[in-house]
Amino acid sequence: MKFDRPATENPIDQMKIVGQPVDRIDGPLKTTGTAPYAYEHHEAVNNPAYGYVVGSAIAKGRIRSIDVTEAERAPGVIAVVTYRNAGKLGKGKFNTANLLAGPDIQHYHQATAIVVADTFETARAAAQLIRIDYERIRGVYDVAAVKDTGVMPKTIGGGGPPDTAVGDFAGAFAAAEVQLDAMYTTPDQAHAMMEPFASTAKWDGAHLTLWTSTQMVDWTATDLALTLDIPKENVRIISPYIGGGFGGKLFLRADALLAALGARAAKRPVKLALTRPFTFNNSIHRAATIQRIRIGMTTAGKITAIAHESWSGDLAEGKPESGVAQTRLLYAGANRMTATRLAVVDLPEANAMRAPGETPGSMAIEIAMDEMAEALKLDPIAFRVMNETDVDPENPARPFSQRQLAECYRVGAERFGWDKRSATPGQLRDGRWLVGTGVAAALRKNALMRSGARVRLDQTGKITVETDMTDIGTGSYTIIAQTAAEMMGVPLDRVTVRLGDSTFPVSAGSGGQWGANCSTAGVYAACTKLRDAIAARIGFDPANARFADGRIHSAERSVPLAQAAADGEIVAEDLIEFGDLAKTHQQATFAAHFVEVGVDIATGETRIRRMLAVCAAGRILNPKSARSQVIGGMTMGAGAALMEELAVDKRLGFFVNHDLAGYEVPVHADIPHQDVIFLDETDPMSSPMKAKGVGELGICGVGAAVANAVYNATGIRVRHYPITLDKLIAHLPEMA
Repeated sequence: MKFDRPATENPIDQMKIVGQPVDRIDGPLKTTGTAPYAYEHHEAVNNPAYGYVVGSAIAKGRIRSIDVTEAERAPGVIAVVTYRNAGKLGKGKFNTANLLAGPDIQHYHQATAIVVADTFETARAAAQLIRIDYERIRGVYDVAAVKDTGVMPKTIGGGGPPDTAVGDFAGAFAAAEVQLDAMYTTPDQAHAMMEPFASTAKWDGAHLTLWTSTQMVDWTATDLALTLDIPKENVRIISPYIGGGFGGKLFLRADALLAALGARAAKRPVKLALTRPFTFNNSIHRAATIQRIRIGMTTAGKITAIAHESWSGDLAEGKPESGVAQTRLLYAGANRMTATRLAVVDLPEANAMRAPGETPGSMAIEIAMDEMAEALKLDPIAFRVMNETDVDPENPARPFSQRQLAECYRVGAERFGWDKRSATPGQLRDGRWLVGTGVAAALRKNALMRSGARVRLDQTGKITVETDMTDIGTGSYTIIAQTAAEMMGVPLDRVTVRLGDSTFPVSAGSGGQWGANCSTAGVYAACTKLRDAIAARIGFDPANARFADGRIHSAERSVPLAQAAADGEIVAEDLIEFGDLAKTHQQATFAAHFVEVGVDIATGETRIRRMLAVCAAGRILNPKSARSQVIGGMTMGAGAALMEELAVDKRLGFFVNHDLAGYEVPVHADIPHQDVIFLDETDPMSSPMKAKGVGELGICGVGAAVANAVYNATGIRVRHYPITLDKLIAHLPEMA
């Protein structure tokens, strides 16, 4: 199905099942521990061996020699694989560093070997017997130290240009009546998902089956085949349940490759899970950013010039953190400039983490907007609304398909009690706590990805959906079942959803906030084809057939769906492909985040007291699971604001706090109250579902809302995240 014109009325608009707060159909499996994750496919794999990875002890250099003799002789060891006996290895499209190092070392904990043994403990013990002699090369581990060597990358996230320019920014900024020129920084951050990177590999001759934890089944299959230099049709990826990803599991990682190499060498299935330190240093992370923002204004509050520059670091040929993306779309202003620069650092590979670009970028621009509002003595919301736009500011000929950001502010201000906020910082006390409120805008572009599905009707009238879409805790199983049930006119319990298998049609996958909208649109397309096939088999006019109550109806008769499949199962397969609507209309999701904090006047300890997100994100397919996604994003945003920071050893080039004890993330006690409001919105430009996404919108802007609330509470402006008490305590007002 080609989606190249705005959606009109269709069966989804009935909203009998779609749009309802349905409990997650995979919930009972997960709460009872019977949903099998990558390391847990015990019934499918007999007599497995266990792998343990040896990581590089240096961050940059070469392996002079590697001696595995003692390890190979250890009792219970089946095989040891290094670059010397791994065979010819290619490189996938999405990896910057090689997943198996040798002889060159590109980053700390880059995998240098896998030991395969009868038990995990045996493999771990034998791994300590491998002797590697390194030649260490001096590396660069501080992006600030090499900021000025940054170069323009080819693209930024989403394939956009690294630099843009509209009008005469320099001239307009110089002539502006009010100016802001400030620097902001965000640190390296980790995904810190609960399920580590894990894979189970099994070879049958030349064919590999890999049970793994991946957000993008087809990307993983493609890149694993490229890396192993085998035909893609010889690789089967199975990933039905994933214990969190946040972008860290978008791409092929070392666990998948090394499990496959270990199983091939051992001639036995191999289970492999990366330890926590490996999860932090061996895999990818969100890169630190240095951002400069300049805004020129009239004294009345209109933006006349706006510029956003962002620097980040990665390995050579790596990817930038595109912190300028949201600034291109959020605010009006005739004279504009954005720029992205990438410097080479020798830290572990940087790549996508929840809302890459917009998360750290909004942490900067949304503080800057508050700073400008204060300079102009304007309310922060009024100032933002004054600079709203209905069109893409960099391409005024392209209007937004939907933009209810001003309504998000209005609804949020009313619900949150914004009118009670003191414009003067440090005025509200609650015992020893200084109390403040903050606001920030959120924007996340609506990406569109082709997505396919297969739908079956069996002789009992049940519907089965098959697609390689994944569920990373987001509720994919449920919204896909809701879509099929609505389209086919059957109850939800008559739909079975099968996900995460590369033998199924290729879907959009889980990433970029495109998963919900695009995967359900692919199911919609397949169901449309199945409806036509059912109608044709029993002699109905497809244009006039109506599907409801487990039956197909026309003006003259009504027939049970099961009767249509009496002579055999009916199968339909299709995909959604998107035309040029995203070129004629800018598509994005919007939110306003409100935060209230308390800051201890003696210690500088900051506590979030309450949070509110008001979202405009197209049709909400399931309000219950969508709310869950937004509050998860809000929680991650709070962590980014107040505590999350990968501490870099700038001498040796690794992340020191590489576990869930040293890398702090929010817990329940840190987030006492959260509220989410979805505005009533459908977007016919987006898909037949008229939906978008919310999973990444929920984190955008949250960090700045926290920072702005801390400023309102204390009068202390922190531009360098995280906002830890050491940045506050010396500047707190007197307790009296």
